[in-house]
Amino acid sequence: MRKLFIFLIILISAAGSFLTWLFNREKDGVPILIYHQVNDIDKDSKTLTVEQFDAQMKYLAEGGYNVITPDELLDAWEGNGTLPENPVVITFDDAHIDIYKNVFPILQKYKLRATFFLITDYVNLYPNYITWDQAREMQASGFVDIESHTLNHKLMTEIYSRDKLWDQLYGSKQAIEWYLKKPVNYIAYPDGKYTVEAEAVSKEAGYRAGFTFDYGLAHKEPQHYILDRIPIMGANSHTLFRFKMRLNGAPLIAPLYRFKNKLIKDGNPEVADLIWIP
Repeated sequence: MRKLFIFLIILISAAGSFLTWLFNREKDGVPILIYHQVNDIDKDSKTLTVEQFDAQMKYLAEGGYNVITPDELLDAWEGNGTLPENPVVITFDDAHIDIYKNVFPILQKYKLRATFFLITDYVNLYPNYITWDQAREMQASGFVDIESHTLNHKLMTEIYSRDKLWDQLYGSKQAIEWYLKKPVNYIAYPDGKYTVEAEAVSKEAGYRAGFTFDYGLAHKEPQHYILDRIPIMGANSHTLFRFKMRLNGAPLIAPLYRFKNKLIKDGNPEVADLIWIP
């Protein structure tokens, strides 16, 4: 019994040391949150209820976090400013109509800023997406910055022509700049999928940074065209507890997520199912 007790003490101490090292290694990382939909109708894993999203924004506003923009993040990384304590970036992909109806008012309520990545071919076309007039209104408010999510959400990994890749990346940038009369500096790759060629073309097209997602924190190095974002989706219940776990536990959750995906790719889905991602 005494040997077991000593073994447990050593095990707990080792685990504590490992976690301390893990979180210290990521201490300069910045959480960038990615959302998709906020409404009380859809029940899929990408959708939060209005109440859930409101609670999360209240937590950020009142919990000592400083919501910054991608510009402020990149400026600080490039030596043109400093990051505040507990910085966090809020982003939305796709630009469904509910970002105008539900998200935009909540951002105004808590005086928080967010970046909305727009699929430009969908604007003024589908009833479940925003219009250019709505995009202009949100952009003019100071609470929202509209950036690019390509022309029509074609996955970067499925585009084999450089010309077509250029059309997706530069064409959407041009469209937003034309309609909103503002520079477009950021691209969010559809489904977070990217290629080395997509990174290169994004830089060539004049983007300042590119965004994917991998549950991890974003870092100043090695480069800015594959910045990690923490998905606030992928669970059946987007509770405030799970939100806090993903926000504060990214240094641990990200490697677990990568290991789980590796197990699946290696043909071990049963083992992968044993790893719980909040």
